[in-house]
Amino acid sequence: MIRSLLRAPSGGAEKVADGLPGLALICIVVAGLGWGLISGLSLAVVFVGMFIPRLLGLRPSVDIVFGIVVLISVWSSVLHIYIATRWWDLPMHMITNGLCAALSYLLLVRLGVLPDAETLPRPMLSAAVMTTALGLSLGVLWEVFEWFGHTYIDEEIFVDYVDTIGDLVWGGVGSLLAGFSMSFLTGRSATADRPSRPPPGEFTARPPHPSP
Repeated sequence: MIRSLLRAPSGGAEKVADGLPGLALICIVVAGLGWGLISGLSLAVVFVGMFIPRLLGLRPSVDIVFGIVVLISVWSSVLHIYIATRWWDLPMHMITNGLCAALSYLLLVRLGVLPDAETLPRPMLSAAVMTTALGLSLGVLWEVFEWFGHTYIDEEIFVDYVDTIGDLVWGGVGSLLAGFSMSFLTGRSATADRPSRPPPGEFTARPPHPSP
């Protein structure tokens, strides 16, 4: 993974993807000076997260989409767009949560914490189930963070029961869609669900012949 991170960009798409963290650095300064320390720290978290797609060796288009989405997501919070335009919260949760769930799944696979779905009997379904579970878990952690922020940091952080349930539902939907799109995110050829076959040469027991 470190080799993927340090590899020099080749092609225009990778150069654009590598330029997004530089944009995030500028955003950290702008948000910190214009909207306070918490806003600057939020952009700093985004800056660190932008290196995950490159670390995992994902295709540049995924890297670019992830970087743009997380920047829009955080700036929407800094500029209070979620409060001014309530419906904007739902699509952003669906897209951001889905992408974060997919990256979390791929990172855990690379670290050996979770099995690669491609090695399981139902690869597409397995990836979707695991990614959805991770997405829902990340959604819960985010809602806990919002409650903590509202209670102990800034009362302007919006917290509401209906909003929380809606965020979790749409985040789960986004994670499910990301799970079914795993072959695109990883650049692998799509693999339909199918029963697993033993490797060539592996012994398999045959059913006994019927008695004469």
